[in-house]
Amino acid sequence: FTFLKFFPICCFRMLTRTPSVIAQVFLLLSIVLVIAIAVIQINQQQILSPGLKYGIVLDAGSSRTTVYVYEWPAEKENDTGVVSQTFKCNVKGPGISSYESNPGALAKPFDDCLNKVKERIPVNLHKNTSVYLGATAGMRLLRLQNETAANEVLASIQNYFRAQPFEFRGAQIITGPEEGVYGWITANYLMGNFLERNLWRTWVHPYGKETVGALDLGGASTQISFIPEDSQENFNSTLQVKLYGYSYNVYTHSFQCYGRDEAEKRLLALLLQKSNTSSNVDNPCYPQNYNTSLTMKYFSGSLCTQSLRPANYYPNQLVNFHGTGDPGLCQEMVSLLFNFTACRDREDCSFNGIHQPTVKGNFVAFSGFYYTINALNLSGHFSLADFNSSMWFFCSQSWAQLHFMLPKFEEIYARSYCFSANFIYYLLVHGYNFDAETWPQIHFQKEVGNSSIAWSLGYMLSLTTMIPAEGKLIQLPLKPPLFAGLLVFLTAMALLCFLFLVYLSIVSRNRKNISCVEHVFIPE
Repeated sequence: FTFLKFFPICCFRMLTRTPSVIAQVFLLLSIVLVIAIAVIQINQQQILSPGLKYGIVLDAGSSRTTVYVYEWPAEKENDTGVVSQTFKCNVKGPGISSYESNPGALAKPFDDCLNKVKERIPVNLHKNTSVYLGATAGMRLLRLQNETAANEVLASIQNYFRAQPFEFRGAQIITGPEEGVYGWITANYLMGNFLERNLWRTWVHPYGKETVGALDLGGASTQISFIPEDSQENFNSTLQVKLYGYSYNVYTHSFQCYGRDEAEKRLLALLLQKSNTSSNVDNPCYPQNYNTSLTMKYFSGSLCTQSLRPANYYPNQLVNFHGTGDPGLCQEMVSLLFNFTACRDREDCSFNGIHQPTVKGNFVAFSGFYYTINALNLSGHFSLADFNSSMWFFCSQSWAQLHFMLPKFEEIYARSYCFSANFIYYLLVHGYNFDAETWPQIHFQKEVGNSSIAWSLGYMLSLTTMIPAEGKLIQLPLKPPLFAGLLVFLTAMALLCFLFLVYLSIVSRNRKNISCVEHVFIPE
């Protein structure tokens, strides 16, 4: 009787326990699957780069034009692209300002470099690749001398590039300060002073890194750019540069007519002025026994030599220059190209009365600085005494000896290295006020890694702040609709299992209460 009395209760417990176990298993399984799918979806996602963007910058200098191709990820780092140089090509022939009398002829030399550029950049990106041409001091001088000719040269370039598959953004003559600042940006960018990769291979701003100053020597102008000791005190003579979310106050100055080529023309005009004859002139900066004949127009036709032009100026008249290889006299003549008395012994003045804060920190000297130092068989950084002794030794050599001393012998450069070395000495020591103590802080180099130190990269970095960025593409293991469907299904299953377990718990409790009541009223 007792067995029969409790049999229904036992059967109910067994019947309710089986669904309860199944519901618990499904609930636990649903929760585990939801967590697992979510973790996989988050951790296994692939961030696909939207690809690369390309930019082309043409550095139209006074002596030649150089084509640079740059690339950077389409997504940007703090509003500025992480740019790298992928290709460089020197256009054959002289600088674009030399085509003032025949602007139509300057387009053809570009073909060779542009064809190589087309091969470097994917065809599908040609129409989205911007081309910029920046002309420097050579064109600045031409515009001052003959604005119509300068405009015709730029118009010829625009016509040429509009027929190319790239997006031409125009040809412009950049200012001296712009050229200086862009060179400063390039030097510091390549040396990792703006960005560096951390342990996780992401780009970060380097902690506590100092910027370097930039010294650029072109054909028609030279630039000095650096952050002075007290930027606020020199606020009126600095330019604000913003890169990768940080601002920099940079002092910069460009000296027109103090590029290597124009400075040498001024020396030749000065030697002619001081000579007793107008047809044969000794040049102490040319190597011993070197002779050459130059037209008056070559050195006196420039705007930079206008004040030295002789009264009996005949553009096509030949002047014979004879090299004497006299280092002492060469230095004396080169010093006359600078006006040091205009500063009146002021410490915050370079030359020609130009304000300049005291030089501070390390500097990188590139372009013409590097090539001259390389010819003297020097490299990197060295003492001022080493430079002077190398310069004196080089300037004492004969023309025949130079053939064996120079690794690459080109007459137009070989004959001028002695002048260039003396010019650099006076510019850096007596002009910018470097001394024996600060001279070793100058590093003479032409590139970092595979990238040239030139204003063009800084120009491209600045331009990338104006080029829209693209968002990153995220590839997930599961497509969003499938992921959402599984999430909803498993969540719903877990919720149903939970509600079913709650229901069974309530029913079980009620059966227990009924059982207790029945047990109380059972007769003995």
